[in-house]
Amino acid sequence: MATSTKKNNPHAPDLPKILVVMPMVNEEGNITKIVPEVLRQGDEFHVLICEDESTDRTPELAEQLAVEHSGRVFVIHGKRAGLGPAYVRGFKWALERDYELVFEMDADFSHKPEYLRPMAEIIARGEADMVVGSRRVGGGGVENWGLYRKLLSWGGSIYTRLITGLPVKDATAGFVVYRRDVLEHIDPSKLSAGGYAFQIETKFQTWKAGYRIVEFPIIFPDRVIGETKLTKAIIKEAFTMVWKLRFSDSKKPEFEG
Repeated sequence: MATSTKKNNPHAPDLPKILVVMPMVNEEGNITKIVPEVLRQGDEFHVLICEDESTDRTPELAEQLAVEHSGRVFVIHGKRAGLGPAYVRGFKWALERDYELVFEMDADFSHKPEYLRPMAEIIARGEADMVVGSRRVGGGGVENWGLYRKLLSWGGSIYTRLITGLPVKDATAGFVVYRRDVLEHIDPSKLSAGGYAFQIETKFQTWKAGYRIVEFPIIFPDRVIGETKLTKAIIKEAFTMVWKLRFSDSKKPEFEG
């Protein structure tokens, strides 16, 4: 049964209807745990599972969850084309309905459901238009990461900021909540990145449009169940995307260090 935490904190702002978009490929070990945990964060939270040609039981389990939590869990199936296209389908689905806040979130518990409400409350208080679950601000960090992955993530964010001027310390973060009008303005159908470069592209377009971005500190543990979707091709796309964004405007914004 869903609950609301408003009664536990009477000073917390009221939250609008929220959709958590979760791409899933071969997540049978996580799906039946993560979805109920998201729903427990409050009645305002709904989940859209974007399932892309899984070869395990993920599609079947997703449909079962949609039946068990009718009206709060939804499923759309698509072809496996990358993280970006999965989110684009999810964002379009959200904009066709009455959701005021839209999250992007991993299904492997690297993004902890307990952060959903405080991130949403920042926008509800009128303090931001996009909130990024950040590993790079005070109080944030990672757990159980090897040196290579730390250098890749940290270096990727610094590289992105230097080339594009984007004033977001965790430019590659994938735990993000958007106000509806932000998504309407940047237009998901115009986003081109297929892999994790999608995270850079959406933040850049949001910032370029003049919206307020706030970074909220999170602890990011490595996944315990399942395999990472990070590949060399995805890394290459991210490094080339920043130059496309850099030259998408004739004037490079001033870098904020």
